[in-house]
Amino acid sequence: MTIKDLARETGYSVGTISRVLNNHPNVSDKARKIIMEAVERNDFILNTSAKMLKQQQSGIILTIVKGNSNELFASMLEHIQACFINTKYTLVTEFMDEEDNEVLRARQLCQDKKPMGILFLGGNNQNFLEGFGKITIPCVLVTNNGADLPFKNLSSVSTDDCLGARCAVDYLMENGHRRIALIGGTSVSDISILRRKGWEDAYNAWGIKPWERGPHIGGRYSYESGYRAMERLLKEDTEVTAVFAMADVMAIGAISAICDNHLRVPEDISVIGFDGIRIGEYYHPKLTTIEQNVAQIANRSCEMIIECIEKGTEARHELISFHLKCRQSVKNCLADL
Repeated sequence: MTIKDLARETGYSVGTISRVLNNHPNVSDKARKIIMEAVERNDFILNTSAKMLKQQQSGIILTIVKGNSNELFASMLEHIQACFINTKYTLVTEFMDEEDNEVLRARQLCQDKKPMGILFLGGNNQNFLEGFGKITIPCVLVTNNGADLPFKNLSSVSTDDCLGARCAVDYLMENGHRRIALIGGTSVSDISILRRKGWEDAYNAWGIKPWERGPHIGGRYSYESGYRAMERLLKEDTEVTAVFAMADVMAIGAISAICDNHLRVPEDISVIGFDGIRIGEYYHPKLTTIEQNVAQIANRSCEMIIECIEKGTEARHELISFHLKCRQSVKNCLADL
Protein backbone atom coordinates (compact mmCIF):
# COMPACT_ATOMS: atom_id res chain seq x y z
CA MET A 1 0.00 0.00 0.00
CA THR A 2 1.26 3.51 -0.86
CA ILE A 3 0.43 7.06 0.24
CA LYS A 4 -1.66 7.36 -2.94
CA ASP A 5 -3.70 4.35 -1.83
CA LEU A 6 -4.29 6.03 1.52
CA ALA A 7 -5.33 9.20 -0.30
CA ARG A 8 -7.91 7.29 -2.33
CA GLU A 9 -9.25 5.51 0.75
CA THR A 10 -9.54 8.57 2.98
CA GLY A 11 -10.30 11.27 0.41
CA TYR A 12 -7.43 13.47 1.61
CA SER A 13 -4.54 14.70 -0.51
CA VAL A 14 -1.11 13.08 -0.59
CA GLY A 15 0.31 16.23 1.02
CA THR A 16 -2.12 16.08 3.95
CA ILE A 17 -1.39 12.41 4.51
CA SER A 18 2.35 13.09 4.40
CA ARG A 19 1.99 15.82 7.03
CA VAL A 20 0.07 13.45 9.33
CA LEU A 21 2.63 10.66 8.90
CA ASN A 22 5.43 13.09 9.71
CA ASN A 23 3.52 14.48 12.72
CA HIS A 24 3.27 18.05 11.39
CA PRO A 25 0.94 20.27 13.44
CA ASN A 26 -0.96 22.05 10.64
CA VAL A 27 -3.56 19.31 10.13
CA SER A 28 -7.11 19.31 11.52
CA ASP A 29 -7.97 16.85 14.29
CA LYS A 30 -10.65 15.30 12.11
CA ALA A 31 -8.26 14.67 9.20
CA ARG A 32 -5.58 13.30 11.51
CA LYS A 33 -8.07 10.91 13.13
CA ILE A 34 -9.40 9.56 9.81
CA ILE A 35 -5.93 9.15 8.31
CA MET A 36 -4.44 7.46 11.38
CA GLU A 37 -7.39 5.06 11.54
CA ALA A 38 -6.64 4.09 7.93
CA VAL A 39 -2.93 3.75 8.77
CA GLU A 40 -3.70 1.44 11.69
CA ARG A 41 -6.25 -0.52 9.69
CA ASN A 42 -3.80 -1.16 6.87
CA ASP A 43 -0.66 -1.40 9.03
CA PHE A 44 0.79 1.08 6.55
CA ILE A 45 3.64 2.65 8.50
CA LEU A 46 5.34 -0.49 9.69
CA ASN A 47 5.05 -2.54 6.52
CA THR A 48 6.17 0.02 3.96
CA SER A 49 9.49 -0.81 2.28
CA ALA A 50 10.53 2.84 2.27
CA LYS A 51 10.01 3.06 6.01
CA MET A 52 12.06 -0.06 6.61
CA LEU A 53 14.85 1.33 4.46
CA LYS A 54 14.87 4.55 6.51
CA GLN A 55 15.02 2.49 9.69
CA GLN A 56 18.00 0.56 8.40
CA GLN A 57 19.80 3.76 7.55
CA SER A 58 19.01 5.77 10.69
CA GLY A 59 21.64 4.31 13.01
CA ILE A 60 19.44 5.18 16.01
CA ILE A 61 18.94 2.90 18.99
CA LEU A 62 16.05 4.21 21.06
CA THR A 63 16.04 3.80 24.84
CA ILE A 64 12.69 4.29 26.56
CA VAL A 65 13.08 4.80 30.32
CA LYS A 66 9.92 4.22 32.32
CA GLY A 67 10.01 6.30 35.51
CA ASN A 68 11.59 9.68 36.21
CA SER A 69 12.86 8.93 39.74
CA ASN A 70 14.34 5.45 39.27
CA GLU A 71 18.02 5.65 40.22
CA LEU A 72 18.59 2.05 39.15
CA PHE A 73 17.67 3.06 35.61
CA ALA A 74 19.91 6.13 35.83
CA SER A 75 22.87 3.91 36.69
CA MET A 76 21.90 1.38 34.03
CA LEU A 77 21.62 4.11 31.42
CA GLU A 78 25.22 5.15 32.13
CA HIS A 79 26.39 1.62 31.34
CA ILE A 80 24.24 1.48 28.20
CA GLN A 81 25.65 4.78 26.95
CA ALA A 82 29.18 3.47 27.52
CA CYS A 83 28.37 0.37 25.46
CA PHE A 84 27.50 2.46 22.39
CA ILE A 85 30.35 5.00 22.53
CA ASN A 86 32.58 3.14 20.06
CA THR A 87 29.83 1.80 17.79
CA LYS A 88 28.22 3.16 14.66
CA TYR A 89 24.92 3.62 16.50
CA THR A 90 23.43 6.76 18.04
CA LEU A 91 21.63 6.32 21.35
CA VAL A 92 18.47 8.42 21.79
CA THR A 93 16.84 8.38 25.23
CA GLU A 94 13.18 9.07 26.00
CA PHE A 95 11.92 9.39 29.59
CA MET A 96 8.29 8.80 30.54
CA ASP A 97 6.12 8.45 33.65
CA GLU A 98 6.13 4.99 35.23
CA GLU A 99 2.36 4.65 34.78
CA ASP A 100 2.26 5.64 31.09
CA ASN A 101 2.04 3.13 28.23
CA GLU A 102 5.56 2.51 26.95
CA VAL A 103 4.41 0.54 23.89
CA LEU A 104 2.15 3.29 22.57
CA ARG A 105 4.98 5.77 23.10
CA ALA A 106 7.38 3.47 21.26
CA ARG A 107 5.04 3.24 18.28
CA GLN A 108 4.87 7.03 18.08
CA LEU A 109 8.65 7.31 18.32
CA CYS A 110 9.10 4.71 15.60
CA GLN A 111 7.31 7.10 13.26
CA ASP A 112 9.30 10.14 14.42
CA LYS A 113 12.81 8.76 15.00
CA LYS A 114 12.94 5.74 12.64
CA PRO A 115 15.05 3.71 15.13
CA MET A 116 16.77 0.46 14.22
CA GLY A 117 16.04 -1.02 17.65
CA ILE A 118 14.55 -0.19 21.05
CA LEU A 119 15.70 -0.85 24.62
CA PHE A 120 12.81 -0.67 27.12
CA LEU A 121 13.98 0.13 30.66
CA GLY A 122 10.94 -1.02 32.58
CA GLY A 123 7.60 -2.05 31.17
CA ASN A 124 4.28 -3.79 31.62
CA ASN A 125 3.77 -7.09 29.81
CA GLN A 126 0.07 -6.41 29.31
CA ASN A 127 0.94 -3.30 27.32
CA PHE A 128 3.15 -5.43 25.09
CA LEU A 129 0.45 -8.06 24.59
CA GLU A 130 -2.04 -5.40 23.53
CA GLY A 131 0.12 -3.27 21.26
CA PHE A 132 3.60 -4.55 20.51
CA GLY A 133 2.58 -6.63 17.47
CA LYS A 134 2.77 -3.53 15.26
CA ILE A 135 6.44 -2.92 16.11
CA THR A 136 8.67 -4.97 13.82
CA ILE A 137 12.19 -3.79 14.70
CA PRO A 138 14.36 -5.66 17.25
CA CYS A 139 13.64 -4.73 20.88
CA VAL A 140 14.93 -5.72 24.31
CA LEU A 141 13.07 -5.49 27.62
CA VAL A 142 15.64 -4.46 30.22
CA THR A 143 14.86 -5.60 33.83
CA ASN A 144 11.49 -7.10 32.84
CA ASN A 145 11.16 -10.76 31.91
CA GLY A 146 9.49 -11.14 28.51
CA ALA A 147 9.85 -14.92 28.18
CA ASP A 148 6.06 -15.42 28.18
CA LEU A 149 5.45 -12.85 25.44
CA PRO A 150 4.90 -14.30 21.94
CA PHE A 151 7.12 -11.93 19.93
CA LYS A 152 10.13 -13.09 17.95
CA ASN A 153 11.62 -9.58 17.88
CA LEU A 154 11.36 -8.95 21.66
CA SER A 155 14.19 -10.22 23.89
CA SER A 156 14.66 -9.60 27.61
CA VAL A 157 17.37 -9.40 30.25
CA SER A 158 16.20 -9.37 33.85
CA THR A 159 16.63 -10.48 37.46
CA ASP A 160 14.31 -13.02 39.05
CA ASP A 161 12.27 -10.44 40.98
CA CYS A 162 10.08 -12.99 42.73
CA LEU A 163 13.03 -15.04 43.98
CA GLY A 164 14.94 -11.88 44.96
CA ALA A 165 12.03 -10.65 47.06
CA ARG A 166 11.67 -14.09 48.62
CA CYS A 167 15.39 -13.96 49.51
CA ALA A 168 14.96 -10.54 51.17
CA VAL A 169 12.02 -11.64 53.32
CA ASP A 170 13.67 -14.98 54.17
CA TYR A 171 16.65 -13.02 55.47
CA LEU A 172 14.39 -10.96 57.72
CA MET A 173 12.70 -14.14 58.94
CA GLU A 174 16.07 -15.75 59.68
CA ASN A 175 16.85 -12.74 61.84
CA GLY A 176 13.73 -13.28 63.93
CA HIS A 177 11.26 -10.89 62.26
CA ARG A 178 7.72 -12.11 61.67
CA ARG A 179 5.52 -9.04 61.13
CA ILE A 180 7.15 -7.63 58.00
CA ALA A 181 5.50 -4.83 56.05
CA LEU A 182 5.83 -4.44 52.29
CA ILE A 183 6.01 -0.94 50.82
CA GLY A 184 5.97 0.07 47.18
CA GLY A 185 4.59 -0.97 43.84
CA THR A 186 1.38 -0.65 41.88
CA SER A 187 -0.98 -3.16 40.33
CA VAL A 188 0.09 -2.12 36.80
CA SER A 189 3.77 -2.97 37.33
CA ASP A 190 4.92 -6.52 36.55
CA ILE A 191 8.00 -6.09 38.73
CA SER A 192 5.83 -4.93 41.64
CA ILE A 193 3.53 -7.92 41.24
CA LEU A 194 6.48 -10.34 41.21
CA ARG A 195 8.13 -8.77 44.24
CA ARG A 196 4.88 -8.92 46.17
CA LYS A 197 4.57 -12.59 45.24
CA GLY A 198 8.06 -13.21 46.63
CA TRP A 199 7.00 -11.54 49.90
CA GLU A 200 3.93 -13.78 50.03
CA ASP A 201 5.90 -16.92 49.10
CA ALA A 202 8.27 -16.34 52.00
CA TYR A 203 5.38 -15.97 54.44
CA ASN A 204 3.78 -19.16 53.12
CA ALA A 205 7.05 -21.08 53.39
CA TRP A 206 7.46 -19.99 57.01
CA GLY A 207 3.89 -21.00 57.82
CA ILE A 208 2.75 -17.55 58.93
CA LYS A 209 -0.99 -16.93 58.66
CA PRO A 210 -2.30 -13.97 56.62
CA TRP A 211 -3.67 -12.14 59.68
CA GLU A 212 -0.24 -12.37 61.36
CA ARG A 213 1.56 -10.69 58.48
CA GLY A 214 2.48 -7.04 58.02
CA PRO A 215 0.50 -4.84 55.62
CA HIS A 216 1.31 -3.85 52.04
CA ILE A 217 1.31 -0.11 51.33
CA GLY A 218 1.76 0.66 47.63
CA GLY A 219 3.41 3.59 45.96
CA ARG A 220 5.76 4.80 43.24
CA TYR A 221 9.45 3.99 43.21
CA SER A 222 10.72 7.23 44.73
CA TYR A 223 12.17 8.62 47.97
CA GLU A 224 9.01 10.67 48.59
CA SER A 225 6.69 7.70 48.13
CA GLY A 226 8.78 5.57 50.48
CA TYR A 227 8.70 8.31 53.09
CA ARG A 228 4.91 8.73 52.84
CA ALA A 229 4.30 4.99 52.93
CA MET A 230 6.43 4.61 56.06
CA GLU A 231 4.67 7.50 57.81
CA ARG A 232 1.33 5.86 57.10
CA LEU A 233 2.64 2.52 58.32
CA LEU A 234 3.86 3.99 61.60
CA LYS A 235 0.37 5.38 62.25
CA GLU A 236 -1.53 2.22 61.28
CA ASP A 237 0.61 -0.69 62.53
CA THR A 238 2.77 -0.37 65.64
CA GLU A 239 3.66 -4.08 65.74
CA VAL A 240 5.75 -4.18 62.55
CA THR A 241 9.41 -4.90 63.29
CA ALA A 242 10.74 -4.89 59.72
CA VAL A 243 10.03 -3.44 56.28
CA PHE A 244 10.78 -4.85 52.85
CA ALA A 245 10.83 -1.97 50.35
CA MET A 246 10.43 -2.89 46.69
CA ALA A 247 13.19 -0.45 45.70
CA ASP A 248 16.19 1.07 47.47
CA VAL A 249 14.89 4.61 46.91
CA MET A 250 11.76 3.66 48.83
CA ALA A 251 13.83 1.99 51.55
CA ILE A 252 15.89 5.16 52.02
CA GLY A 253 12.72 7.26 52.12
CA ALA A 254 11.32 4.87 54.73
CA ILE A 255 14.45 5.14 56.89
CA SER A 256 14.16 8.93 56.82
CA ALA A 257 10.54 8.73 57.97
CA ILE A 258 11.46 6.34 60.78
CA CYS A 259 14.19 8.69 62.01
CA ASP A 260 11.93 11.73 61.73
CA ASN A 261 9.47 9.93 64.01
CA HIS A 262 12.17 9.51 66.68
CA LEU A 263 12.76 5.81 66.05
CA ARG A 264 15.98 4.05 65.08
CA VAL A 265 17.05 1.73 62.26
CA PRO A 266 17.64 -1.11 62.87
CA GLU A 267 17.14 -1.00 66.65
CA ASP A 268 13.39 -0.27 66.44
CA ILE A 269 12.55 -1.19 62.84
CA SER A 270 14.70 -3.05 60.30
CA VAL A 271 14.65 -2.12 56.61
CA ILE A 272 15.74 -4.07 53.54
CA GLY A 273 15.61 -2.80 49.95
CA PHE A 274 15.90 -4.08 46.41
CA ASP A 275 18.16 -2.97 43.52
CA GLY A 276 21.56 -2.20 45.04
CA ILE A 277 21.92 1.45 44.01
CA ARG A 278 25.19 2.99 45.06
CA ILE A 279 23.86 5.46 47.63
CA GLY A 280 22.72 2.55 49.81
CA GLU A 281 26.33 1.68 50.58
CA TYR A 282 27.03 5.22 51.83
CA TYR A 283 23.74 5.93 53.59
CA HIS A 284 23.40 5.76 57.38
CA PRO A 285 22.78 3.08 58.32
CA LYS A 286 24.23 1.31 55.29
CA LEU A 287 21.33 -0.35 53.49
CA THR A 288 20.87 -4.10 53.38
CA THR A 289 19.48 -4.91 49.94
CA ILE A 290 19.03 -7.32 47.06
CA GLU A 291 21.65 -6.12 44.60
CA GLN A 292 21.04 -6.47 40.86
CA ASN A 293 24.06 -6.77 38.57
CA VAL A 294 23.45 -3.49 36.74
CA ALA A 295 26.55 -3.65 34.54
CA GLN A 296 25.86 -7.19 33.34
CA ILE A 297 22.18 -6.51 32.65
CA ALA A 298 23.09 -3.39 30.65
CA ASN A 299 25.91 -5.05 28.73
CA ARG A 300 23.89 -8.12 27.75
CA SER A 301 20.96 -5.94 26.67
CA CYS A 302 23.23 -3.91 24.38
CA GLU A 303 24.89 -7.02 22.95
CA MET A 304 21.48 -8.54 22.24
CA ILE A 305 20.05 -5.52 20.43
CA ILE A 306 23.13 -5.20 18.22
CA GLU A 307 23.13 -8.92 17.38
CA CYS A 308 19.42 -8.81 16.55
CA ILE A 309 19.90 -5.80 14.27
CA GLU A 310 23.02 -7.04 12.50
CA LYS A 311 22.41 -10.81 12.42
CA GLY A 312 18.64 -11.09 12.60
CA THR A 313 18.85 -13.14 15.81
CA GLU A 314 15.49 -14.19 17.22
CA ALA A 315 14.33 -13.34 20.73
CA ARG A 316 16.28 -14.61 23.72
CA HIS A 317 15.51 -14.26 27.41
CA GLU A 318 18.19 -14.23 30.09
CA LEU A 319 18.06 -14.04 33.88
CA ILE A 320 21.01 -12.36 35.59
CA SER A 321 21.80 -13.46 39.15
CA PHE A 322 21.25 -11.15 42.15
CA HIS A 323 23.15 -10.95 45.46
CA LEU A 324 22.02 -10.34 49.03
CA LYS A 325 24.13 -7.48 50.43
CA CYS A 326 24.06 -7.67 54.22
CA ARG A 327 24.91 -4.29 55.73
CA GLN A 328 23.62 -2.38 58.78
CA SER A 329 19.87 -1.80 58.39
CA VAL A 330 18.63 -5.19 59.62
CA LYS A 331 18.67 -6.22 63.29
CA ASN A 332 19.05 -9.81 64.46
CA CYS A 333 16.16 -10.09 66.91
CA LEU A 334 17.23 -13.60 67.91
CA ALA A 335 20.35 -12.18 69.54
CA ASP A 336 18.12 -10.50 72.15
CA LEU A 337 16.53 -13.80 73.24
